[in-house]
Amino acid sequence: MPILEVENLSISFNQYTTGLKQKNIQVISSLNVTLEEGEILAVVGASGSGKSLLAHAILGILPDNATISGTIKYNGEVLTNSQQASLRGKEIALIPQSTNYLDPLMRVGNQVRTSVRTGDATLAQRAVFKRLHLKQNVEKMFPFQLSGGMARRTLLSTAIVSDAKVIIADEPTPGLDPVVIKEALSNFREFADNGCAVMLITHDIESALTIADKIAVFYAGTTVEVAPVENFTGDGEGLRHPYSKALWRALPQNEFIPIPGSQPHPSALPSGCLFAPRCIKATAACSQQQPEMRELRNGMVRCIHAT
Repeated sequence: MPILEVENLSISFNQYTTGLKQKNIQVISSLNVTLEEGEILAVVGASGSGKSLLAHAILGILPDNATISGTIKYNGEVLTNSQQASLRGKEIALIPQSTNYLDPLMRVGNQVRTSVRTGDATLAQRAVFKRLHLKQNVEKMFPFQLSGGMARRTLLSTAIVSDAKVIIADEPTPGLDPVVIKEALSNFREFADNGCAVMLITHDIESALTIADKIAVFYAGTTVEVAPVENFTGDGEGLRHPYSKALWRALPQNEFIPIPGSQPHPSALPSGCLFAPRCIKATAACSQQQPEMRELRNGMVRCIHAT
């Protein structure tokens, strides 16, 4: 049984427009992902595709103007708001994208120690700082005294010492030097090998492929494909969805072929398949309704033409 299941998740935001009129904008629709113990699932996609919103929905930290439907299960049980609050930072840990999550009024060493649940908190904090190449004097600093890379390593430290069963890492490596990036990625692999489940949200597909077991591809607020990492090779012939193939071929280390058009804004989503206006395989049937996720060749895909 997966430790974390997200089924048909939809998220919309109620916003005010001119004349104090309200408008409901759907930013995520029918999104599905599952996460197994001992597995790293990398979530990739363009900015605005819903990657960070998924993380916030799992943790129950969406803003008050958000409306959510669908189900999120942890260990087979549907998560309630109170359960999300009790698990947050304990059994489910977030490494956030923004370093603003650090408390500006608290020394960073103390912040990391608050995440330690067993053993000597000071020893655990100092050991993880040494592991991530943070000098001991850093523990006495406040967040404003840290460089961007140091702040990210501090956030990473809180997850490492937490002994969480699920770690959601939202773009954890930008601003880090190559040595620390390699160390951070190896930490995630170590977590998974020890039974933890890791969701790695990233733009860096190449780095994700070095440690992940599966890749979930997001587009315009939904999952279009979930594939084993082995499928991301060659010219993408092993992939299932046209967007996944185009995204793979657009990388500089591959054919560097741009994808015509752009991802639609949540307020102007097309009917039917969200990728259809940019897809070379699109037919009239694609505009009738959004395809359901289906199993195909040891993966999942949302496309009626995928074979």
